Order: sequence, then C-alpha cells, then structure tokens
Amino acid sequence: MRAYFVVAATFAAAIACGAATAQAYRWVDDQGRVHYTQTPPPPGAKDVKRKNLQQSGAAASADLPYATKLAAQNFPVKVFTQEKCEACDRARALLVKRGVPFSEVNVVSQTEADEVKAISGETSLPLIVVGSLHQSGFQEQLLNSLLDTAGYPSSGPNLPLEALRKPGPAAAPAPQPGTAEPSAASK
Repeated sequence: MRAYFVVAATFAAAIACGAATAQAYRWVDDQGRVHYTQTPPPPGAKDVKRKNLQQSGAAASADLPYATKLAAQNFPVKVFTQEKCEACDRARALLVKRGVPFSEVNVVSQTEADEVKAISGETSLPLIVVGSLHQSGFQEQLLNSLLDTAGYPSSGPNLPLEALRKPGPAAAPAPQPGTAEPSAASK
C-alpha cells in the first residue's frame, strides 16, 4: 500500500512540473544580458516578465509530444545567433519546423562572444548546442543528425515560433528544404 502512495505522489509531482513548464520568463542578468527561460529566474534578476503560454493562446509545452519533452529535458537546445544572419534564420526555421523547443542568445557583447568561443573554439554563428554536443555554422544534415541522436522527432506538432522560443525581430522567410546551400561564411 505504501508503494502505491509513493507512485501516486511521484505522478502528482510530475503533473505539477508539467504545469510549471507552461510558463515562460524574460529577465535581465547583472551584466545586462536578456534571457528567455522556462524556469524562474535566479534571485537578483532584473526586469522579470512572466508569460503563461496557455493563457495567451500559444501552445504550451503540454502540447509537445512525449518524445520531444523527453529529448528537451535530457538534451536541451540552445542557439547563439546574431542580427541579420541568414544561417541563423535557417537554423531557427529548422528547429521550428521540427517542433524543437530552444533557448536563444543573441550575441551582442564580448561576454557572449567569449562564451561561443569557449564552447566551440571558434566564433562562427549560429552555434547550436544540443545537450553536450554542438554545431558551428548551419549545416542542415548535421543539425538533423544531432537532433535525431538526441531523440527529437523528425517533424513537430506545428507550433507557432513563440511557443518554441523567445519573440524577436522578424526573420527572413525560411528557404524550402534542400533549396538553399549554406554560405561559406556560415560554415
């Protein structure tokens, strides 16, 4: 009987955690960098804004397939980008097409550039981190391989971009798969 209560309590905690992931937070750290997360910001964060994705009409993480939730938990995706970067736009479009939740860091300061260099050993953008693996520049086949290895489904649940990442400036339309070749600068 005691085992039943342990299982029930564990199940209730899992449901509560699932409800908590329907929140999105925007906050600024002590160095002035803006962060977008699904977890509450640390103490001392400035300009904290919380958005309930379910109430806003955007799809919440509860709408994600189980395989996507599991992959996101075990192999979170973080993308380092910059403004007016075609390769960054294409990487973002591929993640959205596959329904992969991700956090995005817009590299605008030396601190962020140093973080990119520390992870990849180079300064190419985008830098896509999947769990402990990464890809510098955008190569569609390699990124798909990283996502497949992490267990992300090959096609997503057709969620809007806002449900998968922070809102940002309007991006250029995504090229059709297989029609655009990565530029030499993005490799």
